[in-house]
Amino acid sequence: MPVSRFTSRHRSLTTLLQRGTLGPALFLLATASAQAQLPGAPPTPPKLTIQQTATGFTANSSAESIEVTVCRDSVLHFVSHAVPGSSDVGAKPWILPPAESCPGAHFTVDTTPEAVTLSTSAVHLTLKLADGILTYTLADGTTLLKEGRNLPRTYKPREVNGDNTFEVQARFSPDATEGLYGLGQHQGGVFNYRGNTVELAQNNTDVAIPFLVSTRGYGILWNTAAFSYADNRFPLEFSFTSNAVNAIDYYLILGPEMDQVIHQYRNLTGHTPLLPAWAYGLFQSKDRYISTEEIVSVANRYRAEHIPLDAIVQDWFWWKKEGDPVFNDNYHDVPGDLKKLHDEHIHAMISVWGLFDPTSTNYQQLHAQHFDVPDAHVYDSTNPAARDFYWKNLAGKLLAQGWDAFWLDSAEPEEYWPHLGDAILRDKHIAIGNGMTYTNIFPFLHTLGVQEHWKQDNQQKRVYLLTRSAFLGQQRVGATTWSGDVYSSYWALQHQVPAGLNFAVSGMPYWTTDIGGYHQPDPGKTQFEPGYQDLYARWFEYGAFCPVFRTHGHRDHNEFWTYNRVEPILLKYDKLRYRLMPYLYSLAWRVTNDDYTIQRPLVMDWRTDPKVRDIGDQFMFGPALLVSPVLEQDATKRRLYLPASPMWYDFWTGSTTPGNQYVEADAPLDQLPLYVRAGSILPMGPEIEYTNQKPDAPIELRVYRGADGDFQLYEDTGDTYAYTKGQHAIIPMHWDNAASQLTIGARTGTYPGMVATRKFRVVFVAANHGAGPLESKDADQEVTYSGQSVSVKPR
Repeated sequence: MPVSRFTSRHRSLTTLLQRGTLGPALFLLATASAQAQLPGAPPTPPKLTIQQTATGFTANSSAESIEVTVCRDSVLHFVSHAVPGSSDVGAKPWILPPAESCPGAHFTVDTTPEAVTLSTSAVHLTLKLADGILTYTLADGTTLLKEGRNLPRTYKPREVNGDNTFEVQARFSPDATEGLYGLGQHQGGVFNYRGNTVELAQNNTDVAIPFLVSTRGYGILWNTAAFSYADNRFPLEFSFTSNAVNAIDYYLILGPEMDQVIHQYRNLTGHTPLLPAWAYGLFQSKDRYISTEEIVSVANRYRAEHIPLDAIVQDWFWWKKEGDPVFNDNYHDVPGDLKKLHDEHIHAMISVWGLFDPTSTNYQQLHAQHFDVPDAHVYDSTNPAARDFYWKNLAGKLLAQGWDAFWLDSAEPEEYWPHLGDAILRDKHIAIGNGMTYTNIFPFLHTLGVQEHWKQDNQQKRVYLLTRSAFLGQQRVGATTWSGDVYSSYWALQHQVPAGLNFAVSGMPYWTTDIGGYHQPDPGKTQFEPGYQDLYARWFEYGAFCPVFRTHGHRDHNEFWTYNRVEPILLKYDKLRYRLMPYLYSLAWRVTNDDYTIQRPLVMDWRTDPKVRDIGDQFMFGPALLVSPVLEQDATKRRLYLPASPMWYDFWTGSTTPGNQYVEADAPLDQLPLYVRAGSILPMGPEIEYTNQKPDAPIELRVYRGADGDFQLYEDTGDTYAYTKGQHAIIPMHWDNAASQLTIGARTGTYPGMVATRKFRVVFVAANHGAGPLESKDADQEVTYSGQSVSVKPR
């Protein structure tokens, strides 16, 4: 079925204006006699009718139907489909209900013989009538984004899985210098996607999130779960292609800063809950512990050796049959062993899959009720009744035993093991619709179902989920994604850093890796090899500055004492992570309250600096810490970039260096180059072995002079959902550089068990003063704080 397009530039227009006394204006745009076409030129488009609506405008012809909706001043929703063709865009459960996601904003619609322009206070959308090309501009006229010059939107009829549908493509013309980021987590080692093609289809180690962010100050949420591609192979064109949909459907989001773009993304798809405080500590895991008795033994040794730890993990094959909540004969008293862990202030996570043994009782019931994915051994997470079954008959029974978290493995999903799960839904029909149309949706609805049922059953324990895949909206579920079963090699480590940074820019704040990698590349070598121990140390240093801190791998032993050669290094960074807990938990509150991002590629904070556009191996950890992982074998130095700042402090020494320059930093095996931005206020707690061990201990406030700075110290009970009802406290802090004064402001809020009076040990950092991971012996000032504002100056 040929489909003509709005692409001819060889026509004149007659505009007929019809206005009623009530209702929107109606504009009929018709072609006059068109000039002869050049050989090979696109066809002359048919006449087009433009109608203003209460929410934007529509444009209709016999070839295409367009609807533009104003969601907010900085968010426009564009939907177009071929005519004749289906206008049904299908269910989009990742988008919040319209009252939340698209409340509307003031706008105007203006027409001329050349174009129709919709304007909000922040952005203009212009549809040229001669060629149908869309251009988005800022209020000052600056071009933000424009479609390609020929065939900007195409629709190719296809029959997929027995359904009549379309392969659609939207083509844009990127600016010569802009950087493009996001799109989930991918293993190609690419940070800036300029010049690259990305397949958006779930797989182990590859996570598809069709959300793109640009240094030009905009984002595109490609609003489909279909098997898709994002393609910038050609410098003048960037395109989104989806293989089986009825419409082109996307949101254009204006920042200009990436934090603003991500904020609007979360307005559309959901905001992120606060994880339990213990989830920001260390997770100990391996493939695999064979009983809860073994887990208790490992946990006891961590406590006996005073190694900080908050969680330990039971990986797979604890079951008799996968899919049934029945432990094998190695497990004698699971609730009793969990109580022993809890008595040691250690939380327990258990691996639960969406994949079922076909001989299991639960699978037989799933299959009988058609709750499974056809021709796979996976429950259908797109079916609400199947999600109910999964909770009632599997996950919910485990939560009732006392487990604190679920590791929802194989969430792409896998259809059988050891298949890697490469977009398995694409050739199937599932409850929500055609599997090619909903290829990527499984992890979102899988995690959402567990979250919703958990919260119905237990409000006293915040949801914590770990999963191997993600999709649009999953940040609202309280799930962390890990990078999958990657190799234990420097190559793999190098690729994790840009993968995690793009995942963060995709609006997903919680991410982690298997510290040390999962698969040993050489089966003849073990973790006892010196070379591997060095790799493990470097990976551990990096992992300490990921939002979630977790070690795992396919190794017989994976505890600290296994790595005897580098164990002091591991302990150093483990203790540092725990000392940073007041800083990190406060940042977690900003994720929840302000739509903040903790692990931040430099392009987030220095968007207009061309030097950072391709830097995917450094990042900010919150507003203060610049982290530069060491990713080369046997490296003792690393070249890094210090972005614009009056100065940067070396965390280890307190010495200062001006910003906006490259430096060669020392990087012996035990030292990850770590710098602190001038103007930072860095709260550090005492040495602890679990997150809530010493809630009333003094907090060290390190002040890095050279610029003004602010920080808000956040506190609550660390678990339950009482914080959503206002049970939390915030202590604002401000450093006035000109006045050389730190103000610890009046506390707002309260919660049960709050420390009403605490000590702050204020340290004004300088060379060899207030530097390094250990508690400062000599504070510059000690402040007893009872909730009232107090100011401090250096002596």
